Amino acid sequence: MNADDFDSLTERVLGAVFEVSNTLGAGFLEKVYERALLRELGLRDIRAKAQASFAVTYKGHYVGEYFADVLVEDVLVIELKCVERLAPEHTAQCLNYLRASGRTLCLLVSFRHWCSFKIRRLALPLGCVLPASVRLPTLIRHRIATPL
Repeated sequence: MNADDFDSLTERVLGAVFEVSNTLGAGFLEKVYERALLRELGLRDIRAKAQASFAVTYKGHYVGEYFADVLVEDVLVIELKCVERLAPEHTAQCLNYLRASGRTLCLLVSFRHWCSFKIRRLALPLGCVLPASVRLPTLIRHRIATPL
C-alpha cells in the first residue's frame, strides 16, 4: 500500500468516525462507539476487525498480546478513547501497537464527553519498524506522532 492508498483509506475511515459521532453524539462508553464504528465501516464496505491482537515478543519469545480496538483493512490501527484530553500515554499506547504489529498507521480517536471528538494520526514512514530499544517518550517529544 502506498502513501496515496493510506491517505484514501484514512479519509474513508474518518468519514465513518464523523458519521458515528454525528449519529450517537457524546456520552457513551468506548465499547458502544467501537461497535457503531465497526457497523459504519461495514456499511461502507471497509473491512474491519474488533480487538485485533498483536503478539509481543521479548528476545524471540512470546510474552503476551496487545489488543487494538479496531484494525481496518489489516493496515490501519484505530484506538478509541472517551476522554476530555488525549494524554501522552494514549499516544505511547498507539506507538506500541505499531511496534508490536509492524503496522505504520494508527488513528487515536477520542469521543469526548461534550459534542465533539478529537483525532490524532500517528504515522511511521513506510517500511519503518520501531525497534524495541526505542524510547517512546523520546519519539513523542520529537513529534514523530503528529496530530491530524
